[in-house]
Amino acid sequence: MSYKGQPVPSTTYQSHRAKVSDGKSVRVIVPSSTEVVAQQFIMIGGFFGAAMQSVTTGAGETAEAILNIEQAEFETNQISTSQAFAVGTSIYWNAATSKFTETNTDNRLVGRVTAAKDANNVIWFILGPQV
Repeated sequence: MSYKGQPVPSTTYQSHRAKVSDGKSVRVIVPSSTEVVAQQFIMIGGFFGAAMQSVTTGAGETAEAILNIEQAEFETNQISTSQAFAVGTSIYWNAATSKFTETNTDNRLVGRVTAAKDANNVIWFILGPQV
C-alpha cells in the first residue's frame, strides 16, 4: 500500500475477486438412479467427501448434494475389514465397493490413517487434498 513520503513511487490497484466459499464443501450433481446417504463417504463428479444430506434419484432424474471435502480428520467404519489400517497407512477409495482400502491398484488416494482400526472396525483418517 502506498503512502505519502514513500521512497519509491508505487501505484495501488483495488481489484477484488468474488470469493464463493472457503473450499470446505462442494455442490455436486447426483446422477440418476443413485442413493447418497448422509454422513457416508462417496465420490461424485470427481470429488470425494462426506455427504451432508441423503439424496435418492430415480431413473432419468438428477439432484444436487453437498460434499464436505475439508482437509480434516474424520472417523469412519466404511472400510475393508480384512485389512489392518495401521497408523500412517495411505488409504484409497474403492468405488466398486464404496469402502476404504489399503490397495492402491485402480483406486483413488484419499488420505492417511491417524488412529488404527479398532475392535469395531472404525478408523480415523486425514482427508487429503482434492487434486
